[in-house]
Amino acid sequence: MAAGINADLEAARERADAARIAEAMLFAAVEPVPTAALAARLPAGTSAETVLRDLARFYAGRGVNLVRVGGGWAFRTAPDLAYVLQREKTEPRRLSRAALETLAIVAYHQPVTRAEIEDIRGVSTAKGTLDTLLETGWVRLRGRRRAPGRPVTYGTTPAFLDHFGLDSIGDLPGLDELKATGFIEGRLPAGVLVPLPSDDTTLRDDEEPLEDPDLFAPLDPEGEDEP
Repeated sequence: MAAGINADLEAARERADAARIAEAMLFAAVEPVPTAALAARLPAGTSAETVLRDLARFYAGRGVNLVRVGGGWAFRTAPDLAYVLQREKTEPRRLSRAALETLAIVAYHQPVTRAEIEDIRGVSTAKGTLDTLLETGWVRLRGRRRAPGRPVTYGTTPAFLDHFGLDSIGDLPGLDELKATGFIEGRLPAGVLVPLPSDDTTLRDDEEPLEDPDLFAPLDPEGEDEP
């Protein structure tokens, strides 16, 4: 009997230690922490998923919640307390309509070139629009298209997922959800589909790597920002 009680106490101590380790790592992290990274630091034989689920339940009713975001786990302010912090938060720069449309196209159609963005939008895209998205850290240079002129291809970043509270790019809303939220209004032409997005970092067959000088060279001719 005593041996069984001691074993239970030891197991409870190990779970508590594992929870404290995971909690410390999550609080110290500046970006969402992948489950595998947590598992590597926990005691041998500990289930990282179980520890994370227990912590998520513990923090569910507190001022911060443990949530899955950007392919990992992170603490975030409880949604119902967001208003308390609004006065303390610096108002971010608002994106123009052109930038929002461009960001949506990159998210759903990546890897995508500037010419392909313009073809989808039906209007030209100013250099400043893409520069703004690159500066936010939500869009990145992926590579170059294997095509005449070798145009740069664009994709989203983990920071994009984090900012919009997405665990993966596949969590972006589909056509029905976009209609339900009012994002898409009116009647759409027959056959219009919202593509299944993918932010796989592996270059496609029609892409080739960027060279180091590309990181500092102008991407496109200078142009006026769109309204």
